[in-house]
Amino acid sequence: MGKSIDLAVKPEKITDEQLKELQGVISGTNQIKIELGNMEAQKHVLLHRLDAVNKQLTDIQVKLEEEYGKIDLDINTGVIKSPEDEQADS
Repeated sequence: MGKSIDLAVKPEKITDEQLKELQGVISGTNQIKIELGNMEAQKHVLLHRLDAVNKQLTDIQVKLEEEYGKIDLDINTGVIKSPEDEQADS
């Protein structure tokens, strides 16, 4: 038995339809990656803004504590709650 020779011609490229489908999927993948990158950049900016706001909150809390001591404050009304108020609620 001798070697058999494969005389079938192998295609040199995929069909135009296959290429178009493949390019579309790759393009979609790339677009998603770009959008994810944009979201990460926006997240970075928001985290810095959150850090700045948290610092402002801490500064306000320190000033209030210097002026009023340790207090329990109703954030909606600005009313300082006394320990007696909390006992009455129980």
